Amino acid sequence: MGRQQADGRTARRARAAWQGVLGALATAVLAASAASAYGLLGHEAPDFALHAVGGSNVRLSEHRGDVVVLSFWGSRCGQCRMQLAALNRSFKTYHSAGLQVFAVNVDDDQAGALEFAHTESLGFPMLLDPQKAVARAYLVDNLPMTVLIDRGGAVRQVHRDFSSKFEPAYLQQLRVLLNE
Repeated sequence: MGRQQADGRTARRARAAWQGVLGALATAVLAASAASAYGLLGHEAPDFALHAVGGSNVRLSEHRGDVVVLSFWGSRCGQCRMQLAALNRSFKTYHSAGLQVFAVNVDDDQAGALEFAHTESLGFPMLLDPQKAVARAYLVDNLPMTVLIDRGGAVRQVHRDFSSKFEPAYLQQLRVLLNE
């Protein structure tokens, strides 16, 4: 009985390892197909000027020379909250290397967006897009959606969802852009 239990545990571990590998592979394939269908990849990022919750306006073109992350979010989106927290950690680590992060809110209810913005302590500006003009320009079709823009102003990556398991790959993409 002892040997059968050991063989059973070994089989379960092997099955779990393969499921993990297959899950990671499926995630990579889905991410690649989602990114390849995004019409702005490789093109110049559309310029915009939006009002920040902190009071000033932010114009994207003024950040040419920096790596810019745009995170489109909604205050009722749980994954958006997790993603903004992860972006805040990245911003604290890489800001000195030229990383800029802007959280672009697309809520219909601006009161909810303002309440969320005032309760969160993020190190980067939270921008308001009440007419969703910027969201339309960036072809936002899911929340959260993150767009990575290189130092030359070109859209290089897009992520149409967030999960903590994607963080290592996402950080690698950021490092590549920061090192260019």
